[in-house]
Amino acid sequence: MTGEGGNPVAAMTGEGGNAVAAMTGEGGNPVAAMTGEWMGVEAVAAECGVDPELLETFYDMFAQTERVMTVYSQGVNQSSTGTDKVNAIINCHLATGRIGRPGSGPFSVTGQPNAMGGREVGGLANQLAAHMRFDDPADRAALQAFWRSPGLPPTPGLKAVDLFDAVLDGRIKALWIVATNPAVSMPRADRVRAALAVCPFVVVSDCWPTDTSAHAHVVLPAAGWGEKDGTVTNSERRISRQRPFRKAPGQARSDWRQFAEVGQRMGWADAFAWQTPAAVFREHAALSGHANGGRRVFDISAVADIDEAGYEALQPFRWPLPAGAFNEGGRLFAQGGFSTPDGRARFVPVRYQALPAAGLRLNTGRVRDQWHTMTRTGLVPALMSHTPEPVLTIHPADAATAGIAQGALTRIVTVEGEMLLRADLRHTQRHGEVFAPMHWTDQFASTGPVGRVVSGKVDPVSGQPELKATAVTVEPATVHFHGLLVRRTGGALPDICHWIRVPVSEGQMYRLAGLRPMPAGDDTTRFAAALLGQAEDTDWLEVSDRRRGVLRVAVVRDGALEACLFLARDASALPNEAAVIPMLGAPVPDAARSKILAGRMYDATAAEGPKVCACFGVTRDAIRHAVATHRLSSVQQIGVLLRAGTNCGSCIPELEEILRNVRMPAD
Repeated sequence: MTGEGGNPVAAMTGEGGNAVAAMTGEGGNPVAAMTGEWMGVEAVAAECGVDPELLETFYDMFAQTERVMTVYSQGVNQSSTGTDKVNAIINCHLATGRIGRPGSGPFSVTGQPNAMGGREVGGLANQLAAHMRFDDPADRAALQAFWRSPGLPPTPGLKAVDLFDAVLDGRIKALWIVATNPAVSMPRADRVRAALAVCPFVVVSDCWPTDTSAHAHVVLPAAGWGEKDGTVTNSERRISRQRPFRKAPGQARSDWRQFAEVGQRMGWADAFAWQTPAAVFREHAALSGHANGGRRVFDISAVADIDEAGYEALQPFRWPLPAGAFNEGGRLFAQGGFSTPDGRARFVPVRYQALPAAGLRLNTGRVRDQWHTMTRTGLVPALMSHTPEPVLTIHPADAATAGIAQGALTRIVTVEGEMLLRADLRHTQRHGEVFAPMHWTDQFASTGPVGRVVSGKVDPVSGQPELKATAVTVEPATVHFHGLLVRRTGGALPDICHWIRVPVSEGQMYRLAGLRPMPAGDDTTRFAAALLGQAEDTDWLEVSDRRRGVLRVAVVRDGALEACLFLARDASALPNEAAVIPMLGAPVPDAARSKILAGRMYDATAAEGPKVCACFGVTRDAIRHAVATHRLSSVQQIGVLLRAGTNCGSCIPELEEILRNVRMPAD
């Protein structure tokens, strides 16, 4: 109900317009007051790119179905009009009474773990702890009294995009970044990095090195998810204990302890006197009930006096749970009781705003096996096997217009900058839009994160960036040579060609593309050595064919393959990746040295394409073969035969796509 990227609280309180006029029609057309100018079904269908008959069917289903849930996520929220979109969804549920009942209501699937819990403790720039409000003098006075603070800012803080603008122009002199990697995940990533570079004092708390921690003056080692002790809150307001299953390594500490120790050393020992997570929780619970009296729905003061043993044994419960309550909070809004002075809901007028005309729009988001900026998932070879590199998904018609072929290295240009991605032509991609994943960083791609080219436009209410609709142009990039590099050591390569790094079982694989002609003569050896990371005490094996533009180099150390490099003007002259990867780190008998340079030391390979099912290592080609050979017609049948899709289930959509694409043999 919090609507990441939107402001559904406004839908409950009437902020942003005359709720009475919107509900009763006083002063004009109530439909126009809520939705702006009337648009017919044909116009809406054309704007959304859907069939008018399907839209009519959807409208009929919504009207005739008593219980309706609207499940939405970043496609709605990450928009410069996300607040209006969320309010429009809530307006529909309020107008039809589909809220406060089982199976009914708006349901925001947020993009972060514990997003609800973060809001409860004031983890937003425009919200105080315990759901208190900056614009409510009574809330500010209550919080100031509770914390015995000499002062409290009367206005909200800066939201993320504005925050880094303030760092860049010198208004902010110190920054403490905890558990996030804005140098990758933020739009206008180059601008964020420039801000970090000029900030006089940057502190980063994290459990892994990141692109952001590289700019830090102080790095505080933080405990990871499985090492933390505390609570989390899910989307039904249920608070659950999270207990660590391993000890934090070295000097790594929980976030709350880092905050407490800094606060104590700054002179506020009494205010930050917590010694255990239970002490933090007790203060949190006590604040939720302070000066509340039913003014705020969030209230867990019934557990404000919980002792250490009680906290350790705490069972999940759903708020509200005010002082004196013995049973957890029930369903909200079943009998009204919205967070307004009179307890009645408010409609919020919204108006549709079309995006400015543009040729193509860049939509960014996530792929199945990666999490945010790949600080951990990017280290796991099994998770890289399905989508080993970021690609630009584009409709074939749009690709043809731009002269882009399947797999071609493509230049993406926006007002913020440019980057390179390989094109993946798919009819399932919406015409007029292209998609790129947000995960890859400078550690995995030479052109860095897609956030470098994403617009900094934001929603005027929530401050949420427009991450789904950046105007973009695309064009094929000129590639002078192609390459494949495998080596035991990782890290970024020198800035001498475009590269993508893919972790493999014994080291790293790099896919290379030369944006300039391959060096000649002695420069060729120096070029190869820079890529191979040549160490001392190694044997250097090399073969070249200048006429064909082919260079092959292998480095052997202590009788095992340390690295090998294959370059060619024509990509078809490169060896199969699946044949090369197993050679890395393997013993190299003298008789096998020529096979290394041929790229096939082993006769048998697992060259069956990318893995669709990461749980059981089932490849795409194996699934396609099974579907065609055994005439499989369902995901369940694939699961019985290959086990794919029977564990976590995340590969099921791709299994369904394979079923649609593979033609069954005729009887």
